[in-house]
Amino acid sequence: MRTRDDKKQEALFLATIKLVNEIGFASSSVSKIAKAAGVSPSTLYIYFKNKEDLLVSTYYEIKAGMGQAMLNGFDDSRPVRDIFHLVWRNAFAYAVENQDEFRYVEQFSNSPYAGLADAVIIKESFEPITRVIRRGIEQKIIKDVSMDMIAAFMLHPIKVLANPNHCGQFEPTEENINTAFQMAWDALKL
Repeated sequence: MRTRDDKKQEALFLATIKLVNEIGFASSSVSKIAKAAGVSPSTLYIYFKNKEDLLVSTYYEIKAGMGQAMLNGFDDSRPVRDIFHLVWRNAFAYAVENQDEFRYVEQFSNSPYAGLADAVIIKESFEPITRVIRRGIEQKIIKDVSMDMIAAFMLHPIKVLANPNHCGQFEPTEENINTAFQMAWDALKL
C-alpha cells in the first residue's frame, strides 16, 4: 500500500481548481487533473475514490480554508457587531486574495455536484460564526430569520464586490469596504 503525501494531495486540489475554472467540471477528467498536478492517475485514487470525491473534497478544503480565514482574530466575547465586522472584513480579504478558490466554490454551488456535499461538514467550519448569529438573534440585535438569509445578505455582497468580473468599478478602499460592510450590517440588524 502506497503512503499519502500531503504535497501531492495539495497539488491535486490546486490542479482541480485550476482546471475546473478553465474548462469546467465536465471537461476536467481524472487524467487531466492528475497530469496538471504532476502525478499519475493511479496516484489520484490513493487520495480519492473517484472524480466526484475529488471535486467534493476540493470544495470542502476551500470551505474549511475560508472558515479559518473568516475566524482570524475571532473573539466571541466581543460585541456581536464587532464580530460581524471582523468576520466580514476577513471574508472580503479572503475573496480578494483567493479569486480562483472563490470561482470554484461559486461554480460548484451551481453544479449538480453541490448535491453530493454534506452540509454538516461545511457548517462545522463556520460553527463559531453561527453561535454568534444565534446570540445576536437572542439579544435582538440581528433579525430572526433563517441562517441562509443571513448568509446571503452577509456574504453575497462580498461575492459581487470582491470579484472584478462582477464589479470592475468597485475600488476596495478602506472607505468603500467599510461602507459595504455597513450596508450588509444594516440589512441584518434590528
